[in-house]
Amino acid sequence: MYTLRSSEKQMPENLRTSLQMDIDDHPSRPNGDTEARMVPESDAEVEIEYEVRPRLLYNVSDRVPIHFAIFCAFQQTLIALSSSLAVSTFVADITCASDFPDIRRDLLSTTLLMNGITTLLMVTIGARLPLFQGAASEYVVPLLAMQMANPDMCKLPVGTDQLANHTMISNDSFQLNTTSPQLIDMKRAIALTKLTELQGCLMLVGAIHCLVGLTGLGGLLLRFIGPVTIVPAILLMGTYLSRATAKFARCHWGITAVTAVTALIMSLHLSKRKMPCLAWSRKKGFYIFWYPFHQVFSILIGLMVGWGLSAILTYTQVLSNDPSLPEYMARSDARADIITNANWFKVPYPNQFGTPRFNMGVFIAFFIGTLNSILDSIGDYYSCARTCNVPPPPRYAVNRAIAVEGLGSALSGLLGCGHATTTYGANIGVIGLTKVASRQVLLWTALIYIMFGIVGKVSALFITIPIPVLGGAMIVMFGMFNGIALSNLQVISLSSTRNLAIIGTSLLTGLMVPHWLEAYPDDLQTGSTYKDSILKTLLSNPILCGGTLAAFLDNTVPGTANERGITAWQHPEESGQSRTYSEGLEMYAPIFPSRWLSWRLIKYLPFCQYEAQKKYNS
Repeated sequence: MYTLRSSEKQMPENLRTSLQMDIDDHPSRPNGDTEARMVPESDAEVEIEYEVRPRLLYNVSDRVPIHFAIFCAFQQTLIALSSSLAVSTFVADITCASDFPDIRRDLLSTTLLMNGITTLLMVTIGARLPLFQGAASEYVVPLLAMQMANPDMCKLPVGTDQLANHTMISNDSFQLNTTSPQLIDMKRAIALTKLTELQGCLMLVGAIHCLVGLTGLGGLLLRFIGPVTIVPAILLMGTYLSRATAKFARCHWGITAVTAVTALIMSLHLSKRKMPCLAWSRKKGFYIFWYPFHQVFSILIGLMVGWGLSAILTYTQVLSNDPSLPEYMARSDARADIITNANWFKVPYPNQFGTPRFNMGVFIAFFIGTLNSILDSIGDYYSCARTCNVPPPPRYAVNRAIAVEGLGSALSGLLGCGHATTTYGANIGVIGLTKVASRQVLLWTALIYIMFGIVGKVSALFITIPIPVLGGAMIVMFGMFNGIALSNLQVISLSSTRNLAIIGTSLLTGLMVPHWLEAYPDDLQTGSTYKDSILKTLLSNPILCGGTLAAFLDNTVPGTANERGITAWQHPEESGQSRTYSEGLEMYAPIFPSRWLSWRLIKYLPFCQYEAQKKYNS
């Protein structure tokens, strides 16, 4: 309890009243939320008391009661579930595997398992912050660009349609329109070939990603890449995902709209409201507490409403039962047999789709996604530290986290996910909302995802979600993704003609060049089919076209560090006032015996310089 005293005779009435409200501005006020009140001690003076409330219910290193930790872990699990499902669905579509429920089930099971494994690694030996690692959409966009540049990549060779009495298989279908075993085997072979290409290239870029962290190159990238480069790159990625989202929504725009509108109402229109929730404790018994449940789980509520509407329309026979029509995939029973046929337990294993292969176009696409993922994750590390009220992560912690993400990407490739893993910003927002920042919660989250990945029935259940319901959820998720990308503009000078010109030109170029190749694919002719394929892979990638131009202009056009937003990114702790942290740099210390940390060799390792950092700070 802190006390301020002042003579009542020297203090006017209006000033005494306003002092109670303006106590936040007093220089002696400690860091944290306070509750203030004025208590007259005598006729001569007034005592103002305010009580310091903790910033967080549980700090990063605190132990949380098991039942409460599991509850918070399920919340973290459900928040990230829809994004992981969307990315896994994209991978199945890109690799021509949408027609094979068993492949889609195995892809999702592997995705959920890797979410748990990489989160476990990040919390224990990575940054040691409560960071969730989930399926990375940064690796999907370049593949979508390749698909747009070659729309016939999933069609069978000319002449094979005779095997099914002239029945054609289209790239835009979600259902095989033939029962010919030969055609089904041929298309399965195409899907497995593409999956093994993703597998081999992902293992290679994952190793490169890991080396970036082990060698400390992540800090070097931050010297040349800032918000002016990142905003166009991420915004182009989110915008380009709209093409794939339309493919899901076209099955039934009504169900898609209901799903999206429900999620938006819950998250935005009712954001200022809290709903009553029933709880029980030994001291209070059953009681009601108010919590923004509908806002935290808005996307999941939207999914449930859309899924329920689909079930009603299916039961009333409003939706067509003709598998050849796109509307058929809006039915809730379109893939109900997947749950019946799925095994209860199945552990994903290395090379489950075949021997890894290499494809130069896929490798380049994944390498671009890796650079974008590294920069995006570094921003999330600093954001998580601010949310948890701990010091900004030192360079050795950032390098270790990047190395762990690279290791997770390589493992994802080995198991055949078809995508890497990255840090999820939405889960950081949950920490700010619940005020629970303990690592223990993320450890339970990791264990839940590992269980989901092993239990085959769980993945099969998620795959039966109707296609337009997923489309509605994607509208909200990737729309928010675009908004988060734009929020980075707050740290740059928007009154600068330099910044506006760079961002605008980069966005236009990133949209124009891929569209040119899609509309006029024959304009690019070098005389070599192999070179044409490589160039089309590069130029059809909006992130490469727009992001490269933005990086070049941002580093060649004169501008101050403040104007470019570099200062705000590299020194987020500089707020002009001292700040009291809940914990110190010791929370970033690697899990090694203390005597190891004092070895002379440690100070030369970019990912393990804890003792050197302590001596520097002292």
